[in-house]
Amino acid sequence: MEAPAQTSAETQPKSGPIGPDDVIVVEDVAKIYDGRRVLDGVNFRVKRGEILVIMGGSGCGKSTLLRQLIGLQQPEEGRIWIDGSEITQLTEEAFINVRRRFGVLFQSGALFNSMTVGDNVALPIREHYPNQPEMTVDIMVKMKLSLVGMTQFSHLKPAEISGGMKKRAALARALALDPKLLFCDEPTAGLDPTRVTEFDELTLKLCRDLGVTAVVVTHDMTSAFRIGTRMILLNKGKIWAVGTPAEIRAHPDPGVKRFINGDPESEVRQDADSYLQDILGESK
Repeated sequence: MEAPAQTSAETQPKSGPIGPDDVIVVEDVAKIYDGRRVLDGVNFRVKRGEILVIMGGSGCGKSTLLRQLIGLQQPEEGRIWIDGSEITQLTEEAFINVRRRFGVLFQSGALFNSMTVGDNVALPIREHYPNQPEMTVDIMVKMKLSLVGMTQFSHLKPAEISGGMKKRAALARALALDPKLLFCDEPTAGLDPTRVTEFDELTLKLCRDLGVTAVVVTHDMTSAFRIGTRMILLNKGKIWAVGTPAEIRAHPDPGVKRFINGDPESEVRQDADSYLQDILGESK
């Protein structure tokens, strides 16, 4: 099944200038692997203060989209603005200044096992501000760990703490430079339902208290509807549905309804799985 063309006006940033509340603008972005369009004409905006959740089945393009947003890859087509800077036109050196404005929480946490929790949180501070006095760095680290309830574990290494604690430590590191924009890649993957709820509540609290705008990639529907103020559902590299949680739940497309209800026979899930197999050159 082909994903329908995007029709909502809010998914079409090219129709007007970047607004004062637009933290992210994505315009006609396409990513191509081996001649296949993994992302195909993606358009959307993220407003200041939003928590935008990006959902979709395996192979739908959501992780690829995240890599474009954080500058790990460049799209073959289209443009992306982060906080007013068009990152698709920046040199690597110029992008460093943009990179300071956002934090990234990777799926695995990506903590360095050879470092203590405190040193992991301090890493972006030392990297971007190498002349910062160590006393100041220590204070900043304690403040960030305090936000996630991890101050007393600063001296431990990742192997000495639980999976949920690793997630919180990684979140503290993502917030180390006081970003106004936070990207999260499957932040609750691997956590049990109780820890998922706790982490979602922590994310909501920190975003609200710190005034952080967030983009969260997830496959966890419960978590998505708990934290999202707006949602995008991707299918085969295109935006299949976009709206508030209430609008997504009331979406008229039966395939969208089956997807968000976890139906394994959902057309969206079947298309995503088939698409991934095509990309990998596998037979179904």
